[in-house]
Amino acid sequence: MVCLTGFMGSGKSTVGRMLAAQLAWHFADLDAEIERESGLSISQIFAQKGETVFREIEHECLARVLGSAAARNMRLVLALGGGTFTQSRNGALIRELGAAVIWLDCSAEDLLQRCVLMGDRPLFRDEASFRKLYEERLPHYRQADYRVESGGEPMRVVEQILALGIFGRSGQTQAGGNLPGAPLS
Repeated sequence: MVCLTGFMGSGKSTVGRMLAAQLAWHFADLDAEIERESGLSISQIFAQKGETVFREIEHECLARVLGSAAARNMRLVLALGGGTFTQSRNGALIRELGAAVIWLDCSAEDLLQRCVLMGDRPLFRDEASFRKLYEERLPHYRQADYRVESGGEPMRVVEQILALGIFGRSGQTQAGGNLPGAPLS
């Protein structure tokens, strides 16, 4: 199992779908799972119930998706929400279930440019709050097993992930390894 983490707009869903297709693995988008399970959009959950309730729903969905994949020995690429990996209990759950975490790292400028065009980002209010949230989340993203630059074309990002060499023949990933040129500290 592989989880893609990174800030909003880093390409987790797009790259995740493409990576899963290249590997012939299953793909899931945690935000889409949350919306399907709750019957509300992420923005509606934030507006109607608040971030605390959203984080509860998010954790429950994460546990269900990863738990189900682990129980069935499913090869899964999971695109996390931008704040999922910043919640310590989510990181612990991901590690406990043996998933590798890949941080799709992108400059704040590129992310801002991408997110300005998207209207469905509940935590995107203005540039100042965007940059503040980005800086707050960076230390969490740096705890990922691997870092890949995601500022370029999505297929190039997929190629970089495949070049990490973490996808064994058995379909198991090797979590916990930092490769030269992809430092996380």
